[in-house]
Amino acid sequence: MTDAKDASPSDHTSTSTTGEDSGPDRTGFGGAILRWGGLVLGVVLFGMLMRSVLYPYPNQSYAEIAHGDHTHYVPKDRNDNVPVSNFPTQEPGPDERITPDGDIISKK
Repeated sequence: MTDAKDASPSDHTSTSTTGEDSGPDRTGFGGAILRWGGLVLGVVLFGMLMRSVLYPYPNQSYAEIAHGDHTHYVPKDRNDNVPVSNFPTQEPGPDERITPDGDIISKK
């Protein structure tokens, strides 16, 4: 009695009629480049995403903090002893800045 398994082996090392290896793990040099290129692209995109999440306002000297139904504008160098509610709810003008204690003053 012969098994069907013995008659046709199911390993992936068989060769095609042209003599080339038809195994599923043979991607060649081009496949390796695509794989590494995809990995590098993924890392770069992930880095850009993380930067935008960690630094949402890179060119501003203040951050916007949602506080209930309004937003407070808090400087990045704020005084930690001053509560967020003491900071302005109006964005400073182009020639103004927010002090670490929450006052809006002229930049000049």
